[in-house]
Amino acid sequence: MAITINQTPPSINLAQSPIAFSVIDGAYASSSFQYTCALQIWTGSLASSGSGITYSLRKYPNATGYGIFDVSRFVNSSLTNLALQATSSVVYFKPTFNFQYQASITGSNVTGSTNVALDGYSVFPEKINANPTASVLWPLMTDGPTTQSVLISDNGWTGVYVGQGSNVNVAYTASYVNGTTTSATKTVSGSTTNTTGSIAWIPNAPVQPGFPLALTNGGSDLASYTIKSNGTSIMYEIDCAQYYTPVRIFWKNRYGQFDWLNFYLKNIQTFDTEQRTYQPQLGSWNSSTLAYDPYQTATQRYIVDATQTITVNTNYLPETYNEIFKQLLVTDEVYWEYNIASNLVKPLTIKTSNLTFKTGVNDKLINYTITFDIGQPFKLII
Repeated sequence: MAITINQTPPSINLAQSPIAFSVIDGAYASSSFQYTCALQIWTGSLASSGSGITYSLRKYPNATGYGIFDVSRFVNSSLTNLALQATSSVVYFKPTFNFQYQASITGSNVTGSTNVALDGYSVFPEKINANPTASVLWPLMTDGPTTQSVLISDNGWTGVYVGQGSNVNVAYTASYVNGTTTSATKTVSGSTTNTTGSIAWIPNAPVQPGFPLALTNGGSDLASYTIKSNGTSIMYEIDCAQYYTPVRIFWKNRYGQFDWLNFYLKNIQTFDTEQRTYQPQLGSWNSSTLAYDPYQTATQRYIVDATQTITVNTNYLPETYNEIFKQLLVTDEVYWEYNIASNLVKPLTIKTSNLTFKTGVNDKLINYTITFDIGQPFKLII
C-alpha cells in the first residue's frame, strides 16, 4: 500500500505552536519500519524550494500504525529575524513522506502541499492546526481590542496578511467633532508567490506616513476613526492632551506583528550602576624611598556597568485590553517609541512577570503598572 497523508495543517500556520502531519501505510509489518519526512523550508519565491533547508525526519509508527510529525520547531527555527527588521516574517515549508526498513527506502514519495508559517503562536483552547484566519479581525493581524485610544501626534502601524490575494482593501472612516464623517480606502498589494509580499504594514495612527485621512486644524477636529478589512472594525478614539507625557509602547503579538498602547499616567525611570573594585598598589616601590601621591586611591573601579528601567502606568481601561496584556507579558520583542516625531525607538525587556487581571464587575476602574528594562542602558559595550 502507498502512504496516505491523514492529517495536514492549514495553508497558514503559527510557527511556535504545533504544525502536525499524520501519515499511514497499512503494509508495514516489521519492527524496523519507519516513516520518513524530508521537510523543505525556504523564503522568497514559491518556486524556490530547492534553495532552502531540508531536514530529514524519521518516526516509528505509533500504537495505531500512524506516523505523526510535528514540524513546528524546525519551521520556527527558520524565523530568526526581529519582527521590526522583517515586516513579512513568513516562510514556506513542504514535506515529502516515505518509509524505510532500516536503511533501505521502499515505496514512492508522497509530497504534501506548500504551506505558510508566520512568526506567531496559537493559544488555548484553539485546536491543533487551527487556522489563524478564523480571527474576526483577519486579515488585520491583531486580537484588538476593538476600541482603542491614540493621540493626534501618534505613529503606529498594523500588520495585514495579503498573501491570499493580489490586493486587500482597508477601509478608514473618520468622525469629526462637528458630527461629519469622511472615508477613505487604502488598497494594499500582496503576493501569493513570494514571502516578502505576504504581510504589509498599514498606518493605524494619525501621523504615521500613508495615513489616508486628512487632518485639518492640527487634527483638533478629528474625534475618532475606524479601520476595517473584511471583518470587525477597530475604532480609535482621539485623546486630549495628558497631564503626564505618555509613554508609547509596542510589542510583537501572537501573529508576529505589533500591538500599540499609550501609557498615559505617571512613569518613573531609574538608573542603577553595578561596580567591581580592587585595591591598587600604592607608593613608589621602585624608588629609593617609599612615598605616595595625594591623588592615589586605595579603592579603584575596574568594571562599572549600568541598567536603566522604566515603570509605566496605564490609563483606566476596559477589561477588553486584558487579552493583549497577556500577549505583552509573553512577548520576546517590545519597544518604547521615545521620540514619536522622529520615530525613534529603544528596545525593552519586560521585567514584570505577574499581573492580576481585573474585571469591570469587581474592580470598576482598571489600570496596570508594568516595569521594563531598557535594552540600551547607557554604555555602548560590544
